[in-house]
Parts: sequence; structure tokens; C-alpha cells
Amino acid sequence: MKGEVFLVHWNESQAEEYAEELRSDGWKVEVETEDGGRAFKFTRGNPPDVVVVHLSDKPSHGREVAHTLRQAKATHHLPIVFVDGEEEAVEETKAKVPDGVFTTSAELRKVLGKFSKSGDRA
Repeated sequence: MKGEVFLVHWNESQAEEYAEELRSDGWKVEVETEDGGRAFKFTRGNPPDVVVVHLSDKPSHGREVAHTLRQAKATHHLPIVFVDGEEEAVEETKAKVPDGVFTTSAELRKVLGKFSKSGDRA
């Protein structure tokens, strides 16, 4: 197993597609598509190796989840990867979570390789 990913995406069908791709690459993936508070509670109790937040749907919701993770002692250290999003949403997110990693869907698997525990950093 490469590690654990917590995936936040507000479109359930797209979230499951991304999750399946990551699972086929060897990641354990948990998904949240409805509730930012639940996302925070889960990651606080079960810290993943990396959090992936898609900005293509409801970017302000994803930004708030990430900001909350950054503010909490139990989760402030977690790497957060932001995926896609309109330019304005990306810029607002960079301002609120400047230490986030920003990428596209096409590059996500490569970027996640940096966080792999299995040593095969794609």
C-alpha cells in the first residue's frame, strides 16, 4: 500500500471515479462528498498521509475544510493537495492555505507519489 488518502470532492460520482483510480494505484482512499465538518472529524481521528481537495465543485467548501485542518493541532501537519479549480478559486485558496500543493487532475497521481510510503515515488 502506498499510503492513505482522504479525498474531498463535492460531486459524489466524480469523487468515486477519482477514488477508484487511486485505489488501483495502491492507495487506501476515504471519501467525503457532503459534509466538511465530518471531513474534519474523520481526519482528526484517523490522520491520512495526505488530504486531496478538489476545487472544481464548491471551491469555497473545500477551502474551508483545508483551512480548518490547518488550524487544528491534530491535523495542521497534514499535507494538502488541491486539484483543478478556476483561477480565481485557486488564487483564493493559495491565500488561505499557502502551504498547500496545487495540481491538476492529470498530474495528481504523479504529485501523490511524493507522499507514498512504499518508496516508489512516481
